[in-house]
This record gives sequence, structure tokens and C-alpha cells, in this order.
Amino acid sequence: MTASTPDASATLGRVAVFAALIIVLGTVVVPLPGGVPITGQTLGVMLAGLVLGPRIAPWSIALVLALAAVGLPVLAGGRGGLGVFVGPTVGYMIGWIAGVIVIGLIMRTGRFAWWRAAAAALVGGVLVVYAFGIPVQAIVTGVPLDLTALSSLVFLPGDLIKVAAATVIVVALRRAYPRAFADRRPLAPAV
Repeated sequence: MTASTPDASATLGRVAVFAALIIVLGTVVVPLPGGVPITGQTLGVMLAGLVLGPRIAPWSIALVLALAAVGLPVLAGGRGGLGVFVGPTVGYMIGWIAGVIVIGLIMRTGRFAWWRAAAAALVGGVLVVYAFGIPVQAIVTGVPLDLTALSSLVFLPGDLIKVAAATVIVVALRRAYPRAFADRRPLAPAV
């Protein structure tokens, strides 16, 4: 056994755990008109980016999307299959990948702090995901971009609650079990 095998196994385990978390959070669904439901999956995406970082977190998202592509019901509302990749939510799913990278990069700009976690979750988990999701939803549904963006405001309060929840969870996890994080820099002094 090589020295890198335990690290690879730990990384694969982290990828699998966060993919499973994202899938489980997809069972929390509030359907809305327009085809894009409010789900808990974006909370899982935020947590993956905050904990796993920009290099490992995208693999969790890719695993979820690969499982969906082969037809497993892993997306919100038990959806799966290739059809979801031509529906109104495909831009948001692509945005998850970019979002976790941005979240991870923001978290790596300095020492771990609650405000940095909140900013990362907001920018990567909301703004980046919306930047991909809204234009693609507009194209797929045929609704003008401005109206699609306006209708997407219904998701903002829930997403802000998810940002707050992700921040609280990740701060508690960082204090209780810092080994869970791909980046193990110390906590910033409490301010």
C-alpha cells in the first residue's frame, strides 16, 4: 500500500459523503410554478464548497450529476435521467459546479472566519448559481431574461436562510471536527 492510498481513500469518502448529503437534501422540496422548485440541495452545495474546497467539492457535484444522468432519482423531487439536462434547472446544476469552486476559492483567501464562510456561501452558492441558472432557465422556458430574473427573486429569502444555516453549520463543524475540512488552516481570532 502506498502512502497516498489513505489520502485518496479519505478524499473519495469525502466526495461520497457530500454527494449523499446533496441527494438527501434534495428530498426537501417546495414546488413552484415555472419548473424550478425550492430545494435543500443548494444547502448541500454550499456545505460541500465550504468544507471540501475548490478542488474536491466539484467532484461531489459531478457524482450527483452523473448519478442523475444514468437515471437515478437523485435530484430534487426524485428526478433523474437525461431529460433533466435539457430542462429549466440545468443551468442551476451547472452553476453548482462553478459555485463550489468560487466558494472554495473565497474560503482560501485567508484564515477561516464565520464572515468569510457567509460571504463565500452567498457569492458562490447564490450569486454564481443564479448567474448560470437564470439565463439558461430563460432560454429553456422562452421567458425573457428580465422576467425570469424577477421571478427568481422568490428563491432569494430561502437561499439567504440556507447561507445562514451553512455558515452556522460550518463554523460549528470547524470547531468540533477540523479534520473534516480539506483545508486545515487555523481559525481566525474571534472578532
